[in-house]
Amino acid sequence: MTRTPDTIHAAVRDRYADIARTRDTTSECCGPSACCCEAPYPADLLADLPADVTGLSLGCGDPVTLADLRPGDTVIDLGSGGGIDCFLAAQRVGAGGRVIGVDMTPEMLERARANAAKLDAANVEFRQGQIEALPVEDGTADVIISNCVINLSPDKPQVLQEMFRVLKPGGRVAVSDIVTSGPMPETLKNDLEAWSACVSGALPAEDYAEGLRDAGFVDVQVQPKGTLDTALASIPAGTPFSALITARKPGGR
Repeated sequence: MTRTPDTIHAAVRDRYADIARTRDTTSECCGPSACCCEAPYPADLLADLPADVTGLSLGCGDPVTLADLRPGDTVIDLGSGGGIDCFLAAQRVGAGGRVIGVDMTPEMLERARANAAKLDAANVEFRQGQIEALPVEDGTADVIISNCVINLSPDKPQVLQEMFRVLKPGGRVAVSDIVTSGPMPETLKNDLEAWSACVSGALPAEDYAEGLRDAGFVDVQVQPKGTLDTALASIPAGTPFSALITARKPGGR
């Protein structure tokens, strides 16, 4: 099948719809690569969530801890899936805060909303939409989080522009994502199955950082997860790996 934005969206939506319909309590990262298949969260962080929430974790890291959330923050989660990061964020921001999860897959949204009702998570809501066109007003969020999702987009510059738009001045980005240490072979880039498995769509780390800066962000960092003392240059060329990505929108107090 020819790779176009529409076929990429369809492949991703089909994959995650199937996961939402069939998965119960077996946690798995977004893709088959060993770079993201370790437990992404500390065990104590998940202690208050039931297994049918934690079992639908598809991420490659822990953006909630990375975000250093504060009581009263408004948080947007890009590609919220079954809602695990939204519920973890809701615990941090408290009753005075607000968490908005955005996902394009109806089956995932159904699971997430059912989980929110089960947890009585009054400060969490889920909206259907694509991360290239967020159903959120300008200047809404203090923090944007995302977990192994932006790599799935066929138009990452547009995603980064949308992130900038919906953040308040001074707002923060805290993302776990799959990146690479250099370009991938073109044959892999055109593999829709590998794309929906968080591999083919991964950007080189340097391009990801440059894209954030081009969108207007400052204080941009893209760092390998779990190897904070390891330089990107030491990772073999073309290798996908989990990264911790932070940035800030200028302005604010």
